[in-house]
Amino acid sequence: MIASRRTGWNFGLDRAVEHAVALGKPLVVLEALRVDYPWASDRLHAWVIDGMRDNQRALAAAGVTYHPCLERHAGDHRGLLAALAADAAVVVTDDFPCFFLPRMVRAARHALDVRLETVDANGLLPLRALTPAYLTAYAFRRAWQRVLPAHLADRPTPNPIDGAAFPRGHTLPQTITSRWPDALHWLDDEGSLSRLPIDHSVPATEMRGGSIAARARLHAFLNDDVARYGAERNQPDHDVASRLSPYLHWGHLSTHEVFDALMRREGWLGAMPAKATGSREGWWGVSPSADAFLDELVTWRELGYNMTSTRDDYDRYESLPAWAQTTLDAHAADRREWLYDIDAFDRAATHDPLWNAAQRQLTSEGRIHNYLRMLWGKKILEWTTSPREALAIMTALNNRYALDGRNPNSSSGIFWVLGRYDRPWFPERDIFGTVRYMSSKNTARKLRVKDYIRQYGDGLF
Repeated sequence: MIASRRTGWNFGLDRAVEHAVALGKPLVVLEALRVDYPWASDRLHAWVIDGMRDNQRALAAAGVTYHPCLERHAGDHRGLLAALAADAAVVVTDDFPCFFLPRMVRAARHALDVRLETVDANGLLPLRALTPAYLTAYAFRRAWQRVLPAHLADRPTPNPIDGAAFPRGHTLPQTITSRWPDALHWLDDEGSLSRLPIDHSVPATEMRGGSIAARARLHAFLNDDVARYGAERNQPDHDVASRLSPYLHWGHLSTHEVFDALMRREGWLGAMPAKATGSREGWWGVSPSADAFLDELVTWRELGYNMTSTRDDYDRYESLPAWAQTTLDAHAADRREWLYDIDAFDRAATHDPLWNAAQRQLTSEGRIHNYLRMLWGKKILEWTTSPREALAIMTALNNRYALDGRNPNSSSGIFWVLGRYDRPWFPERDIFGTVRYMSSKNTARKLRVKDYIRQYGDGLF
């Protein structure tokens, strides 16, 4: 488990169970976490460990061997996968198109003498179902409306281990467990992450990780908020956002499970138009609020996965559309009224109370309200010396603090600020050129932000 860190609704686990049944072999589940990945912190470690505890309980109850591993020092896990694979018939892992995971899987493929399979469990649409990198949400939406119906019937199993006929109760040899001990055992003994060489200045959030918390959040959203999502999702003073993005990012929740639960609530019977229209509304035949949420879940989320799985340069400035690079570069030397370095941004020490409030929400909760996240990025572009510096600062702050950072979807949001998936906007402006402009003043006219600033800001609006 490196991306789909869950015991249900998981194509990767389905495939592993299929092999175990066919070969009559026990199933071993390895879930490991390094200490030297970029932006490793108490916040991200705690989130993964929450999920490990849920997986441990579920797999122990099913009699499946589960080995959670947590490095104490960089390099502790070197040799672990090869040692386990030495006695394995096949190794199955996740196909995740972002961050350092593709490089890690390629290294594993070269290091193992046994068959290694990667399985895509990222979204409703397989990564390779639409291979070109789509440049607009409309074009991608029209494309997936054409091909997605053929894939919807192929669903992961809600509980793949239940009733599966493979040997249970297997134990790992002491040569494995002594060198690479169960992380949850030694962590419970020591009681703290404080001795690990990770960033301790980014604390865990009140929001907890793991599949149990993920399902609780999903049901709360469906019961309490989804009906108002279409009309209220942009209002920060009455936050009806799903808050599912971190659970989807870490693989504690499946897009298929979210889709299934929502469509059951909607009474959807599976009817879809024969013709792809590219429309955001009406295609599914569900309520306007469900339509709005599905556009986020399917179009915008999977658009990011489309980019990261088809372009190796997805996280570089040069991947921006040519028009956006041209206009931003033409205005890179424009005079800025305000300039801040990354330390000032990190401390929320700007002149703008609304921006400061958004940054404080990010640092304290690991998230920013969906609409204000766009404004957050636009102001960083306006208050830095160049668009390239803005990209570096947005990436660093988002990936350090956001629970759903380091993900194709968060990369999409950052690059949208610079023009990806957008079009030229006129009149041309200083700094932005024809890239879409946003201001705190206009945002405050459109949205109810005073209570938001009171909660997260300095109260000076």
